[in-house]
Amino acid sequence: MIANTPKPPYYCVVFTSLVSNNISGYGEMAQQMLELAAIQPGYLGIESAREKVGITVSYWKDLESIKNWKANSKHLVAQKYGKEKWYSDFSVRIAKVEHDYSKNN
Repeated sequence: MIANTPKPPYYCVVFTSLVSNNISGYGEMAQQMLELAAIQPGYLGIESAREKVGITVSYWKDLESIKNWKANSKHLVAQKYGKEKWYSDFSVRIAKVEHDYSKNN
């Protein structure tokens, strides 16, 4: 599903990952993080795709909202497991969205 974002400007966090061979508990935690992110102040939406490379883009009102999400105690636990066992590699990029085009505009 394509996120229904507001008129720019807003921010996005692009999380690109390669999963390791040890993904025990990964699916459950990923679902919990989706649900938790959705109730965070400043959250605007999310898009995700996974083949060999996973790409998840979350959208946020401002940089403060992103900072608060990164520091969320439950999210910190997920980050720890990701670094220690679930991801063989990952990258996080934050960008300001200044223009937004879709099929309907």
